[in-house]
Amino acid sequence: MINPNTLICGRLVSRSIDMVLNKSTIVHRLKIALSLREMSYPEPYYRLVFGDSDGLSGLVVDRFGDILVVQISTAGIERLKTEVIEALQEVVKPSAILMKNDGKMRNVEGLDTYVEEVFGHVPEVVYLKENDVLFQAPVWDGQKTGWFYDHRENRKTMQQFCSGKKVLDVFSYVGGWGVQAAAAGATDVTFIDASEAALDHVDANLALNQYEGEANLMQGDAFEAMQSLIEEKQRFDVVVMDPPAFIARRKDIKAGEGAYHRANQLAMRLVAKGGILVSGSCSMHLETGRLHDIVRSNSRQLERFSQLIYRGTQAPDHPVHPAIPETEYLKALFYRVHNNMGL
Repeated sequence: MINPNTLICGRLVSRSIDMVLNKSTIVHRLKIALSLREMSYPEPYYRLVFGDSDGLSGLVVDRFGDILVVQISTAGIERLKTEVIEALQEVVKPSAILMKNDGKMRNVEGLDTYVEEVFGHVPEVVYLKENDVLFQAPVWDGQKTGWFYDHRENRKTMQQFCSGKKVLDVFSYVGGWGVQAAAAGATDVTFIDASEAALDHVDANLALNQYEGEANLMQGDAFEAMQSLIEEKQRFDVVVMDPPAFIARRKDIKAGEGAYHRANQLAMRLVAKGGILVSGSCSMHLETGRLHDIVRSNSRQLERFSQLIYRGTQAPDHPVHPAIPETEYLKALFYRVHNNMGL
């Protein structure tokens, strides 16, 4: 697929000149993608298609039971929209399909943005289960497809540290981390997000899981909210720092790294002695080693002793294409944070 108007002007369909990207090819690649997800997860809640990594550059499909949310980000796939819909109906047999085509990449490709039902009826919120925890996701008005499946395994790892603990979920969105902490036995969970609507969904998701502990919802700028908690001398046994992509493009690296540094410094100041800091990043341009450097630098400045205890990446439904490093983007570093112990 060639689009000379974009920075990525060529996208590989096949190395065979006999291969045509049509409905038949899409059906074949969807079946391969589906087989990976079905061997990875017992229930139909996952990213069904992850663009280039599934041989369908510019196509993302998230599955919420029998409802599919589709995002097209390239002009080539947009021209095959009808074939994509028909192929999904044939392979998955969904009850409804929502086209959530409002991403920034569409502007780069010269495409209009829109959100529309293309098959069946899609409600304002859909339901999913992740790590045996129930959620509702706002697929029409929420971020991206309404949910982020990529941190699934990292959230599962986080749960082992939460029983009987006080937890802080920064940039919480609809509560992917914090609600799972609550379900794992956290007695007190605080959520910080700029969106009041997102926090309404946090409240609903806590209710879905019949959480009876203490829940605190803080709406506003995350940096200001963390500073406020520091001034109140609040401390948390587990702090999750999972911000949006501070580095969207290569030219944003310097400013973005500064934002990661500040965010992680505030988060580290909120970790109780011997507590856990989870530092996440979805910025492809921030390498894992560089994120570790940022946390290490904060440890030195704040005179903390931080032990890296776990390195997490994206879940199996976000496979990495071995020839496309951009498909390996997600990071989650877990640290135990203590006094510097003279080290």
